[in-house]
Amino acid sequence: MFDVSKKDIHLAQFADHKQHAIAQVAQALINAGYVTSDYLTGMQKRENQASTYLGNGIAIPHGTVETRHNVLQTGVQIFQFPQGVDWDNGQKAYIVIGIAAKSEEHLSLLRQLTHILSDENIAKEMATTKSIDSIYNILLAKESLDDFIFKASMITLDVDTNHIMTLQALNINHLQDANAINNDFIVDVITNPPLYLGQGIWLSDSKKGNLKTAMAIARPKQPLSYQDHQLCLLITLSCKDNRANNTLNHLANLLIDKKTAKLLQAPDAVGMFTLLTTNTNEEKGTLSAEFTLNNKHGLHARPSSQLVNTIKKFNSKVTITNLDGNGIPANGHNIMSVIGLVARQNDRIQFKISGPDAQATLHAIEQVINANMDEKIA
Repeated sequence: MFDVSKKDIHLAQFADHKQHAIAQVAQALINAGYVTSDYLTGMQKRENQASTYLGNGIAIPHGTVETRHNVLQTGVQIFQFPQGVDWDNGQKAYIVIGIAAKSEEHLSLLRQLTHILSDENIAKEMATTKSIDSIYNILLAKESLDDFIFKASMITLDVDTNHIMTLQALNINHLQDANAINNDFIVDVITNPPLYLGQGIWLSDSKKGNLKTAMAIARPKQPLSYQDHQLCLLITLSCKDNRANNTLNHLANLLIDKKTAKLLQAPDAVGMFTLLTTNTNEEKGTLSAEFTLNNKHGLHARPSSQLVNTIKKFNSKVTITNLDGNGIPANGHNIMSVIGLVARQNDRIQFKISGPDAQATLHAIEQVINANMDEKIA
């Protein structure tokens, strides 16, 4: 999580228009030592180019690429406007977060902010609270307290081994990296055999040493023979709470429908991750396309907004996945969800499009991607 101090939070502020609000935020960034006095000009220029309003009563004014040299230190200033500030087209901002960031630092910063603020209820609480501590605690909450830790990078495929312990060691290493287990867990899963779920899939867990809810998967290059069954996939799960239930339900459905071959034959970790975390029953006629992101500064607020606005012109459902990121699909109609992809230059971006005008939607997306989404604007 980015560093934030209670001094960075300003409650019960008032501004009669958005330029007044931006000026207040810029002055706070200057006073905090995050930027030079010239940064305000960049923030105003950026706002004139495209609105920084994200939805849910939240705006994130920031500078342009040309004014990044005015950033002295990455940081934010959070302003609460209980009466709201007219931003654009009747939209009111109640929380205005001024951002100062160098280079790609802003992508991680935006990712952290969108993870917290994409929840409408949290945004409303921040807009109405009279307690700095309340906003501070929301911003500093770690991964929504105890989120389920599972991502494509925790999946190891085509392991060249003939022994289950190799697979278990790989999974344990991923869980250790996530600080999800302690030595009691490790000893227990090494000592006791995993549970056979059927169709070549085994589950290893323990009642001991669970620090966080997390999961890792290893798949051997060739099926192993283990306890009179085939071992085609080993899942190692640490459980602190029930946050893994959604993923386990996806696994159960694959087992019940006898469709586990999709898991066992998934060509890459992202494909397997998607099978276990999303509804993969694609509508008939769903189009799929993959692009390499050429934007030097990635999918920050401006290009994300441009991409989402392009998609919203059509009536098709669009999901976007950063194949080089965490593999979690984003809603193409939601700017916060798209920013949360944390897509950087040269990342592979996959689009899934379904609906009455899917082909036209894909064509428009291809055009905006190939045009680099107006890279000159930060």
